[in-house]
Amino acid sequence: MALAPGCKRASVARVTDPRFADFANQWVPLGLARTIAADRPFAFVVADERIVVFRDAHGRLSALHDRCPHRGVALSLGRIEKGELQCPFHGWRFDGAGACTHVPWNPQARRDSLGATALPVCEVAGVVWLYTGLTAIGTPSIPEILTRPGLRLSAQTFLWNVHWTRVMENMLDAPHLPFVHKGTIGRALKGKSERRMDMEWRETATGAQIVATREGEAARTALRYHYPNVMELAIDPGGRTLRLLAVCTPERLNRTRLTLYTVRSFAKWPWLDPLFARVNARIAAEDKAIVESSLPACVPAPGAERSVASDGPTLAFRKLWFTRIRDPKPPEPSTSTE
Repeated sequence: MALAPGCKRASVARVTDPRFADFANQWVPLGLARTIAADRPFAFVVADERIVVFRDAHGRLSALHDRCPHRGVALSLGRIEKGELQCPFHGWRFDGAGACTHVPWNPQARRDSLGATALPVCEVAGVVWLYTGLTAIGTPSIPEILTRPGLRLSAQTFLWNVHWTRVMENMLDAPHLPFVHKGTIGRALKGKSERRMDMEWRETATGAQIVATREGEAARTALRYHYPNVMELAIDPGGRTLRLLAVCTPERLNRTRLTLYTVRSFAKWPWLDPLFARVNARIAAEDKAIVESSLPACVPAPGAERSVASDGPTLAFRKLWFTRIRDPKPPEPSTSTE
């Protein structure tokens, strides 16, 4: 399949193959593209792998395994020289495709065998998308809300000390609202938990729509899951657009980077971003204290915990985790003759 516009394929020359433990071969959002300036590299950690993102001489995004092929140091500690990434240790330079372009003191060096490991990366809908593998399969699944013109997109990041699957399940879970968020977003549900709540997981082309039906009320479809690690909450007050995207990215085994994107059609001045961020931070803090206490830190195998009917969406996610994300089947070879 073709890459999305602006995507780059991995360099053939490489010294290491990032494994992305239990999270390989996925397109994942890393952050706002506008935050990746042209004058310095940016470090990320995804599934136990260090990644460095920078802009090449043409301003295009590039991503490398954050490990110099010379002595293994973090390239993200280096600097940008004319759109190339210079290693902080011995000054080797690498272009956006990972090719080594300069080796100080060694003009005779065979640079074609000294390249760093490049990874597919895209800049789409104002967001940086990384593929957790050397050769991209398919293209990023972009939430439709990000493609709408005229909306303000802001983001904030938190670190949670728990496996990302626990964080993802929390984002897809509605029954906890009146208990964890009784003073904030769950206030309206106070005293209603004696009623029946039916939670339905309706598969879509990009994930699932979660339908919540409380006894005596109309069904609500405000919650959506985008494979593999994104939740979308539609708030949309008074006909205006207000969406929250929660991206649950594994950094280390039991450390998750939670990135909350706010998408809105009103109050679009950048100086209002902190106002929305404060509200999000308060709610996230309420969740964090509870979710970090989970034992085990990663969601366990089916049957290890007791579940009820209203757990339908989280159980559906668990099935995806065990069958598609953690233990993915290798891609089938193409039969195309083109």
